[in-house]
Amino acid sequence: MSVTIFHNPACGTSRNTLALIRHAGIEPAVVEYLKTPPSVEELRTLLAEMGMTVRELLRKKGTPYEELGLDDPKWSDEQLLELIQQHPVLMNRPVVRTPLGTKLCRPSSEAVLELLPGGPLLPFKKEDGEVIRDTGARRASAA
Repeated sequence: MSVTIFHNPACGTSRNTLALIRHAGIEPAVVEYLKTPPSVEELRTLLAEMGMTVRELLRKKGTPYEELGLDDPKWSDEQLLELIQQHPVLMNRPVVRTPLGTKLCRPSSEAVLELLPGGPLLPFKKEDGEVIRDTGARRASAA
């Protein structure tokens, strides 16, 4: 199964999501998007696959969101996409793409489970010690 994660290794949710994918026996393609930002076209594709707006993908905390005044409705979607490409820290994470769909796996890393094959997985312990118990519920096909 082809799995890609847009990953920030400094983010606990992103690390837990990556570990959970690996716990499922899958070695994903890891895109450290702060080092290799997605193109504007790739961002458009991800948003379409997730059924999200650009504003829903924006991360506010720990980014130049406030400094750039991105809450102002004057910014068009195209301008916001360009800004995410220029300042990839503005992209919320982690985003995971599998043949079952694409999803922003936030605020909780277990959101990735519905995108993974098979299931249920054995219990998984997150970095903070919380145990994730997989119900086996999966998407039937890409949304």
